[in-house]
Amino acid sequence: MLVVGVALGFTVRGRAETGSDADLAALQAGTRDSFRNTVTPFVTTYCVSCHGSKKRKGQINFQPALKNPGDTTYSKQWKQALANVKTLDMPPDEADKQPTDEERQAFLDCVAKVKYLSPKDPGPFVIRRLTKAEYGNTLHDLFGVDPAIVHELPDEVFGEGYLNTLSPLQMEQYLGIANDVLDRISALKGAPAAALKRWFGEPPAPGTDVRVAARNVARSLARGAYRRPPSEAELDVLVAVFDLGRQNKLSYASAVGLMLKAVLVSPQFLYITPAGEAEAGHDVVPLDDWQLASRLSYLLWATMPDAELSALADNGQLHEPAILQAQVRRLLKDPRSRALFDGFGAQWLGLGSLEGKAFDTTKFPLMTSAMRLAMYDEARLFFESIVRDNRSVVSFVDCDYTFLNATLAPLYGLEKTVTGPEMRKVHLTDANRGGILGMPGILAVTSYPNRTSPVKRGVWVLEQVLGENVPPPPPNVPALDKQDKKTVADLTLRQRTELHRTNPVCANCHKILDPIGFGLENFDAIGRWRDQDDTGGAIDAGGELPGGKHFSTPKELKTIIATRKQDLSRNLTEKLLAYALCRQLEGYDEIVVDQLMEGIAKDGYRMQTLVTEIVTSYPFTHRRIPDQLTSSSK
Repeated sequence: MLVVGVALGFTVRGRAETGSDADLAALQAGTRDSFRNTVTPFVTTYCVSCHGSKKRKGQINFQPALKNPGDTTYSKQWKQALANVKTLDMPPDEADKQPTDEERQAFLDCVAKVKYLSPKDPGPFVIRRLTKAEYGNTLHDLFGVDPAIVHELPDEVFGEGYLNTLSPLQMEQYLGIANDVLDRISALKGAPAAALKRWFGEPPAPGTDVRVAARNVARSLARGAYRRPPSEAELDVLVAVFDLGRQNKLSYASAVGLMLKAVLVSPQFLYITPAGEAEAGHDVVPLDDWQLASRLSYLLWATMPDAELSALADNGQLHEPAILQAQVRRLLKDPRSRALFDGFGAQWLGLGSLEGKAFDTTKFPLMTSAMRLAMYDEARLFFESIVRDNRSVVSFVDCDYTFLNATLAPLYGLEKTVTGPEMRKVHLTDANRGGILGMPGILAVTSYPNRTSPVKRGVWVLEQVLGENVPPPPPNVPALDKQDKKTVADLTLRQRTELHRTNPVCANCHKILDPIGFGLENFDAIGRWRDQDDTGGAIDAGGELPGGKHFSTPKELKTIIATRKQDLSRNLTEKLLAYALCRQLEGYDEIVVDQLMEGIAKDGYRMQTLVTEIVTSYPFTHRRIPDQLTSSSK
């Protein structure tokens, strides 16, 4: 087996190794020392009185984490601690002891290095079920049927990773779809139609061994459906199904049809699985080329590998770095790469909730189904243009074009120049627009049904764009709408929010969140520009971000955020890598991201480079053996 990654560098079948075991050992030794000398005293002094073995506020106990800080079990806990200490939420103001600024910074610096204590590992390998969209697309590519054939399957609930459970009801639905597929590829039910010949071949001649013919058909069907060559044992199972049909007096064609249905409800079809057992004696192995082809194809196209990918896998060439990189570029140029937005982009931007989000129809009569679709398509076409044109990730924030039609144009004040139902690329002259921060669909999903929300917008920018960890709101804090109506009657939303900030429990978080949200207040709840808020008061979009950076307009806020190229790129890299691996990142994954960022930065943070770095990365191209598999819900 090839040597797997070391320290801050790793080998992926020919990829240059940039670190050494000595480097990793030195990093780990230094991290243990700084943890022992800095983090342990900090937590012992300021945290364990409330978050220890005797008292566990919020069900948080730091003492086990102190004993084994590199354990991935505690990764989320350390990230939350970083966020709380950074925003001065912890220790709370009423605590007897408060750390100095120097102690806080030393704690933050040391906890950020805990990743170096993680063992070299590609992480849990997820054998996952095809999503509804992937299942429909795969049936279309195999048999030419309409992907809508799967419409009765339930929609997935997206989150982290993928849902791998399979209920009896779903199995019945899959069987019903298999019956439907067989009917549709048969021109006439029960007749030896051309479509049947395409998949099942000519009926065997009299005197021919029908079981041999059926096995050949099974081999051909399974190679396509399983996305890899079937094993002889798998063929034995399919031929046994054929035999069962013949024993029940079915014709050859009907028995072969029964075998096809068995293929379409098999785990090998419904799940993306490795080709076979790994060689004994290894904890980590590279993915076989067929598995790599499927992982790549379903990531970028949401369907099975095409003929070119399959041929490269059959020839054992796909894993070669230059060939794998070339295939990433080819797949991204294909229209099917829309799936990268529908699967990942929409989830990243939060647009999955747009279709069903409620709005006050009296205040916002423009929020029709057509408007929601146009909002979604604007973001999709914008995302696709950045990927297709290989633009920098900074373009997501700072850009001078978008995609509009007559439905969406009024929100931009361009209804006189943009007409007709077709979406088209439009150059923007207003620098407050352009990029995701001024995009109506995103502004809408980060608002309430009847008004804007500076807090929701601030959280969205920090978490989804910059990758910050925002602490959850403390319990029992009254919502803005619960303020005394007489007291706030003549106040703007900004003034009401600032009044809310006078609560010391809320102040630390809001002083970070609110300036960003206020910087977008010129956009109403569906993304239209305005100079006054709902009370008639003038919009004040000014603010200050950490580091003393001031802004007074959305344009200036965008400019400040766009300068954070490293943060923008790292956040997108982490989110896309987690999506590609179907799981949360943890432990050694953070070291992998450090390595990926080196290559991405060298090419100007370009989007195709980011995708290619992820596809050729160690955790994407390797898997842990043999039994530490996980599944999670998407």
